[in-house]
Amino acid sequence: MAGHEVINRPFSDVHRMGNKVVATLLHDPTVEGLDVALYMDGSASMENAYGPRGILAKLAPVKNQVEPQMQWMLEYLANKDRDGKVRVTYWASGDGTQLEMVGDLTGPEAKGYRFPGPRSYGKATVMLPVLRDFVAHIKQQVGEGAKRGLAVIITDSQINDAHDVTAYATQVAKEIASGRLPRINFVFMGVGEQVDEEQMEEISHTTYPGVGHLWCHRIADRMEEMAELVAVLVDETMTVAAGGTIYDEQGKVLKVYEGRLPAVLEFEVPPACKRFTLEVAGQRFDQPVPEEHGDEDHHDEDEDEDPKAEAPPPAAAPSHSRRGHRH
Repeated sequence: MAGHEVINRPFSDVHRMGNKVVATLLHDPTVEGLDVALYMDGSASMENAYGPRGILAKLAPVKNQVEPQMQWMLEYLANKDRDGKVRVTYWASGDGTQLEMVGDLTGPEAKGYRFPGPRSYGKATVMLPVLRDFVAHIKQQVGEGAKRGLAVIITDSQINDAHDVTAYATQVAKEIASGRLPRINFVFMGVGEQVDEEQMEEISHTTYPGVGHLWCHRIADRMEEMAELVAVLVDETMTVAAGGTIYDEQGKVLKVYEGRLPAVLEFEVPPACKRFTLEVAGQRFDQPVPEEHGDEDHHDEDEDEDPKAEAPPPAAAPSHSRRGHRH
């Protein structure tokens, strides 16, 4: 009888059928060590979306439209984060430059957390403090295991300091290219009719030497669409774009994946192969090849399972409109 099969991360399942191996990825291996933060607009234009507070919240029929969306987003984002906690902050509060830290929330904590909005709604929408805060946070977290950063930034209006944002992002890209910062991505989500889509496109379309794009963006027509579109953007941003390579234990290349790395990897191995390595985005993941189960040879041909059937079907696209672009 074969011994206990060892499945190493990022794999969730590995099967051997003759000289063919089918390996299913538990998650995108390039997001190992991902540190996630969510910055929610706290400017005055958001006041109606947060709804009335205090006793007025009980009397008025207007509900907090932001809270359920933030709860849903944070549950989702916490599953991506390396320690299951998301840094949550209101931005553009006070004079428009201030940040109000909510805290580091887990998915279960976020599910019942109240998000009434910032203490003081902002008089402007200034984004530069957000970028500075996140970069400082990532620099601190690198020593604790962070290997990549993702900041989700949400607004319902025009940014007042777009030029400063672009200039600072250029400096961030230089630090990433030189190795002084880990890879960072900014997911920029606009909500409603007051968003300046042209401005968002100018920021997101910028490419940086040695880094490519730092930003991706979309616009939700309504607050109720926000969380789902954020999930779509994050999934697209974190998807492997550089492909990967499979090696045997002798270092021989078994298969090269160009473009996106699929969720289910299928490749041939030598008869004596006991281990393979997946290399992707500069990281290497070793995995023992399990023994072939003896009862598979006794199945009738019409009962044989197609290993491709194990691959999960692609997620259905949201039914609502998705403006904007991913970069």
